[in-house]
Amino acid sequence: MEIITKTEGNKATMEISGWLDTQTAPQLGEALSGLEDSITSLVFDFTNLEYISSAGLRQVIVAYKKMAQKDGFKIINVSDEVYDVFSLTGFDSKIDIQKK
Repeated sequence: MEIITKTEGNKATMEISGWLDTQTAPQLGEALSGLEDSITSLVFDFTNLEYISSAGLRQVIVAYKKMAQKDGFKIINVSDEVYDVFSLTGFDSKIDIQKK
């Protein structure tokens, strides 16, 4: 998995590619912990995310909760396969998710 973080003012975009699973979820957790407190808006760009597991979902929920009291959180460019995971868990009704 690769994470590219771009910051513009108080908005951060994390482009996440590859597999977000048990092996790589801690890497995303570290990236989230490293965000400045001044970040009030977070976007996950899943253009190149191929797979997400329950461990990956946990990190997405951590990010969602971290931004809940701020300006917002959304996920963009989600493939049908990855969207199905969010749909099955019901997270698609809580998180702003935009398909490709």
